[in-house]
Amino acid sequence: MVVRVDVAPALLHWAVERAGWDDYTIDARMPRFHSWVLGEARPTLKQLERFANATHTPLGMLFLPAPPHEEVPIPDMRTLGNTAVRRPSPDLLDTIYQCQERQDWYRDYATENGLEAPRFIGSATTAASITSVAAQIRQTLNYEVTDRAGFHETGTAVRKLVDAIEETGVLVMVSGIVGGNTRRTLNPEEFRGFTLADPLVPLIFVNGGDVKTAQIFTLVHEFAHVWLGGSALSDASMAAQDGVDEEVWCNRVAAEVLVPRDELREQANANLADVELDRLARKFKVSALVVLTSALDAGLLGWGEYRRRFLERRNLSYPAPRRTSSGGNFYNTHPLRFSRRFIRAVTSSTFEGTTSFRDGYRLLGTRNHNTFVRLAEEVNSA
Repeated sequence: MVVRVDVAPALLHWAVERAGWDDYTIDARMPRFHSWVLGEARPTLKQLERFANATHTPLGMLFLPAPPHEEVPIPDMRTLGNTAVRRPSPDLLDTIYQCQERQDWYRDYATENGLEAPRFIGSATTAASITSVAAQIRQTLNYEVTDRAGFHETGTAVRKLVDAIEETGVLVMVSGIVGGNTRRTLNPEEFRGFTLADPLVPLIFVNGGDVKTAQIFTLVHEFAHVWLGGSALSDASMAAQDGVDEEVWCNRVAAEVLVPRDELREQANANLADVELDRLARKFKVSALVVLTSALDAGLLGWGEYRRRFLERRNLSYPAPRRTSSGGNFYNTHPLRFSRRFIRAVTSSTFEGTTSFRDGYRLLGTRNHNTFVRLAEEVNSA
């Protein structure tokens, strides 16, 4: 017997708008959609399940009397000028929920194993000295300018920063996809990263769909949020002069960590021409945009000139968002997406029998035992 169901047209519209579908996508992927909306036909339960899966909508929500109002579950500090960003995509929401689940599990693991919390969590406020906090962060991460001399590419700098932050006890996940689903890519124009605060196990997530130089800035920006002790969803926009106090403060701290203003004053030529910007970017292992931001804080540029030059350089440093490739070595990319520290904890707990293999597979986004075992071997041998 075929079971057909009633769904409010407003919920159908809400689901496709939430998923970012246009009319072409609707016609191509769900040709019966318009007949459902007009009441000319009713979907079967299986058809509705396929529709829910395709739009990444929880099936139960389609039986509500009216569309729900979904909010980001952490403080949303993203702005475009002074305007709040549009409602969150299902990809963003699912990523936050997945990271919250991992953090919850790891908190229990850390408590049971007597792990100590990093001492710097919540140790700063936005009234704290930018240069002082930045110096403490560089020292904590061993990320002085001289420490970066051996980095020959930005990918190396990202990995070194991730490892250094994780060494302090903070979980770091860098991914351009939702979980392990290479068909669901994250858009850096929607968000660049977020921080999930916790007094024991804070978590940083960086959008891996962004360019590497932007990932470096976002990593340090989110690490500054950990020092403030609060959760935040960020766009880490260096061009913002005002906005949410915490975001502006974290931007300035990140710029000072990466390009200390005193060193910039010593190293920079007076004109800061484009050739000079590129030279300084290579020296500090950052983008020219970060150098410009630090130059603004150092008083080498006024706001008007900074803004003009920032916008001129932005298209060169931030090309159009790319789709994350499904290629690459799984055992190289997966530890970055799920955190080496987290993977070591899950695999250790699973092999000890504290966590079931079923939960272990789910937490790490793996589907079979051989993959799970090899992943454990890879992260423990690194």
